[in-house]
Amino acid sequence: MLSDFKAIDQEFPAFFASMIFIFGAIVGSFLNVCIYRIPDKKSIVHPGSTCACGKPISWYDNIPIFSWFILRGKARCCNAPYSFRYPFIESLTAGLFLAAWLQHPHAKAACLLLFISLMICATFIDFDHMEIPDRFSYGAALFGTILSVAVPSLHGFQDLPPIITPIKGFFEAIIGIMIGSGLILWIALASEAILRKEAMGFGDVKLLGGIGAFAGWQGAVFALFGGAVIGTIGLGLWLMIKAIVPSLRKKTVDNSEKNGGGLVGKQMPFGPMLAAGALLYLLLLEKEVDQYFAIAIDLVQQQ
Repeated sequence: MLSDFKAIDQEFPAFFASMIFIFGAIVGSFLNVCIYRIPDKKSIVHPGSTCACGKPISWYDNIPIFSWFILRGKARCCNAPYSFRYPFIESLTAGLFLAAWLQHPHAKAACLLLFISLMICATFIDFDHMEIPDRFSYGAALFGTILSVAVPSLHGFQDLPPIITPIKGFFEAIIGIMIGSGLILWIALASEAILRKEAMGFGDVKLLGGIGAFAGWQGAVFALFGGAVIGTIGLGLWLMIKAIVPSLRKKTVDNSEKNGGGLVGKQMPFGPMLAAGALLYLLLLEKEVDQYFAIAIDLVQQQ
């Protein structure tokens, strides 16, 4: 059966790529449910999808990505508008799934599909509630460690003897967890001592540990500092857009009066930046970053 799978993939590569994209959109629809319900401790299984007015949503109005555009962003039952974020998350999940599938060996790509799902949930819950549920951070650490042992290609160990790869994979995950969570913890403690207030939530510490299990210590370090750069650029772009668009500026001012600052108030979630840095590393820059760290380590050892 595996040989048939490989034969089809080689003969019709676009077929599986299309299936992965569709699968990602379906998963993204489920992630929307998780993002909305988990912080409120609601079941993600029952009841099924319902409108804000309480009426069940028909299957043909719940097609990932397309239904929002077909309905023009308004519920069929009550004509109430609903957020563009639903098709955005579905499209984002589908696109990231496809990128992982095209960029990596299929076994590693399958592992990354789980990681992507965890990061998307953590990201948007952090945006909404300024907290990251432990199930995503601990889940990433647990599944990352298990998959590091079971799937040698996750950390690039597929060419080593079979008896060695599970051991190296396990220690790669553990070291990634320790360096990831330890590094950001010390930065958080130092920032708190300097600023005399909490500068980073402990949820970020646990999340970066989970990232380290999947991405190794190199990915965790890159996620931390790359995430800081991404956050700085994103904030700069937001301020530019806010300055250009008067209506957006007014909305931000209104938000700041109600909740202390809106997007650029007293606090800004760092979890989404860590997730973005981790995905940038795993989907685009893994080889380049690993080579940089290898060269840096060699230079240090030569001193």
